[in-house]
Amino acid sequence: MPWQTPTLKTVRSLVRDAIRGNLPGADASIPNSVLRVMSDAMGALCHLTLQFIDWLALQLLPDTAEHEWLDRHGDIWLVNSDGTTGRKLATLASGIADFGATAPGIIIPFGTQLTSPDGVGYETTQLAVATGPDVPIPIPIRALDPGSAGNQPIGTLLTVAATDPNIATSATVVNLDGGIEEETDDELRFRVLARIRQPPQGGSAHDYVVWALAVPGCTRAWVAPLEMGIGTVTVRILFDDLRADDDGWPQAVDLQQVTDYIDSVRPVAVKDFWVLAPIKQRVDVIISVINPDTPEIRAAVESSLKAMFFEMAAPGQTIYGAWKVQAIMNTPNVRSVDLLYYTDDVMASPGHMAVLGDIVYG
Repeated sequence: MPWQTPTLKTVRSLVRDAIRGNLPGADASIPNSVLRVMSDAMGALCHLTLQFIDWLALQLLPDTAEHEWLDRHGDIWLVNSDGTTGRKLATLASGIADFGATAPGIIIPFGTQLTSPDGVGYETTQLAVATGPDVPIPIPIRALDPGSAGNQPIGTLLTVAATDPNIATSATVVNLDGGIEEETDDELRFRVLARIRQPPQGGSAHDYVVWALAVPGCTRAWVAPLEMGIGTVTVRILFDDLRADDDGWPQAVDLQQVTDYIDSVRPVAVKDFWVLAPIKQRVDVIISVINPDTPEIRAAVESSLKAMFFEMAAPGQTIYGAWKVQAIMNTPNVRSVDLLYYTDDVMASPGHMAVLGDIVYG
């Protein structure tokens, strides 16, 4: 029988009935009487307790748990590639910056502070010595605070807070990335539920997906057993947040990071395995007529199509024309749409994966 938390009015009525039943002749329904006030106060407390139990019931299951309780479920079920449990923590951006000095022999100390144009702080992680006045000095640096704000484009000028006037007041970013935000509730919930629904089996196909997703920054993964032959496993991954400017496609350092972790936990009986990036296959959407046709509607349609591709696209997965129409029609305020080419986009190989290309109108 399903449980339904009674309303405050119902609880108060139950308390009054209980008083009448236990005190013959007493009437707790008389307005402003002592028994009425006491019974209503007791009913309010009981109702508050029932509401707490109702809320607590949601926290006991990971699919409805809130942030702090979801963290507890994650700590129980998940182990990440860095040895932590539960939610994948935010990471520090790191990389190389070119410093300058006015003369050879100038020392740039460990821990020299830098600041980006948007106010993010960094520090050097090695001591370095200048070799000449016009020779760039590449020095490793890292962000002081975790998160994606520490990532900077190549060529960004960082202000150097150095006490030695012989050190140049700015440094140029050679590469600076790897800063990842803390795992979201939805991402953590997905991993917890996947771990419960498909327990580890010592190297099953799903285990490779779990291992890949345990690496910070890896947000999606697919596995293809036997794709390269008997005894082989192919894993394809995306880093949607860290590589958002490239549709989530991982770089070589990301592939190596996932490869190293899977190699440390995979069964030794596997002949060989590969961690690869999918091959991009751009899919254009050509809209003949859309009603209404406004700049706001076009922006919303683009967001809907991107969401559809994020949810449905996978290596080798055909993007059906019906999915495009459905995504557009699910856009708020769109009344009708007509695609110029109502076709299914078949991937060129099992390794190709669709990404949204151009949206052309008219």
